[in-house]
Amino acid sequence: MRVAAYILNGQPGVGRVSADGRQVEPFQLSAAELALGALPIVEAQAAGRALPAVGKAIAIDQVKLTAPIPRPRRNVFCVGKNYHAHAKEFAGSGFDSSAKSGGDIPSAPIIFSKVPESVTGPTDDILFPAEVSTAIDYEAELTVVIGKGGKGIKAADAMKHVWGYTIINDVTARDWQGKHSQWLLGKSFDTFCPMGPWLVTADEVDGQNTDVKCWVNGELRQDANTKDFIFDIPTLIECISAGITLYPGDLIATGTPAGVGIGYKPPKYLVRGDVVRIEIAGIGSIENAFR
Repeated sequence: MRVAAYILNGQPGVGRVSADGRQVEPFQLSAAELALGALPIVEAQAAGRALPAVGKAIAIDQVKLTAPIPRPRRNVFCVGKNYHAHAKEFAGSGFDSSAKSGGDIPSAPIIFSKVPESVTGPTDDILFPAEVSTAIDYEAELTVVIGKGGKGIKAADAMKHVWGYTIINDVTARDWQGKHSQWLLGKSFDTFCPMGPWLVTADEVDGQNTDVKCWVNGELRQDANTKDFIFDIPTLIECISAGITLYPGDLIATGTPAGVGIGYKPPKYLVRGDVVRIEIAGIGSIENAFR
């Protein structure tokens, strides 16, 4: 099942997307629930409740897709250096504050976060902060959507807690990432977390074996498979939940492959007018222009 959040005639909606991606059937939700995007659907299924009734199908090209969870209830969990090839390219970039202790390949997951207010839609413009940063980068990431919550989740049981997946572009101000050592500020500028195009349930996507690709102005920059993860999804869930209770709708961006701008010599940072497209097999694509 694919669940989209959208705007139709100025009003929010949440619906089930058809198999061909051409229609969306609106769920019958209250105004308060609609403001949360797809989160009430995730919560209902995690609690074992029946899905809401749906209305008459709407052509997908009649709506504007928004981030499927437009304002997560808390920060998006993110993973640094989780593909082998990217870990090596980033360790040599001069921006890696973890390299001194972890070397090229980390010995344990590197977890940071992005604030909820950084989330924006799958086709929305990214605000290019030229007056603040001159080193804006892209990062294509498969993102896990937690269903059943819990604490102390063991890796062997972790996939039972995965509701599904979506796509995030972990947009990053590299100069702020280097200047402040901790990554929160450089990762959390307004609009620096485009998400979508919808949520896809785990029965439709193998998150541990799916292709992740990213183009900048039509040039393929990132092309990898999640089989190259250093820490697989169960390991990430076990690590995060060891001391933090996870809740339905929590998001874990699983890291980016090699091919980010900082990995080139000289770096290929984004400039105004650039368009970044990310595609993950089994989910779909998002495309954002930098304005």
